[in-house]
Amino acid sequence: MADQQAKEVARIKSIEECYIKIPKSVVMSEQKEQSVKWWQREWTETTKGAITNAFYPKIENRLKFRQNAAPKVTAIVTRHGTIKAYLNKYKIIGDTMCPCRKVLQTVQHIIFDCLLIEKEREKLKAVVART
Repeated sequence: MADQQAKEVARIKSIEECYIKIPKSVVMSEQKEQSVKWWQREWTETTKGAITNAFYPKIENRLKFRQNAAPKVTAIVTRHGTIKAYLNKYKIIGDTMCPCRKVLQTVQHIIFDCLLIEKEREKLKAVVART
């Protein structure tokens, strides 16, 4: 039935022929651009993953950054690492104080504020700035 309809349409002389072809690479790049925009909008509007959003605020930059997400990095950024606040949440430990003795040990504190890993944080910032 589809073949028959296609033949009927092919016989109509008043239909203007159009041979404009768009390269596959153009379609793919446009689709990628649209999906990154959609992902960024979703990323910005979400109420979950505040730490991850703070660590990677722009999806486009994160996609360009060639960092292998090691299991420990992923665990910390997603708030599932062996952080005292996380372990306390499940009643595994009672003490939630960071070894630096400033505040409770949370992912936010470790990534952005803890003085005990200041050197590592500066190294990471330097690597990110170079890339």
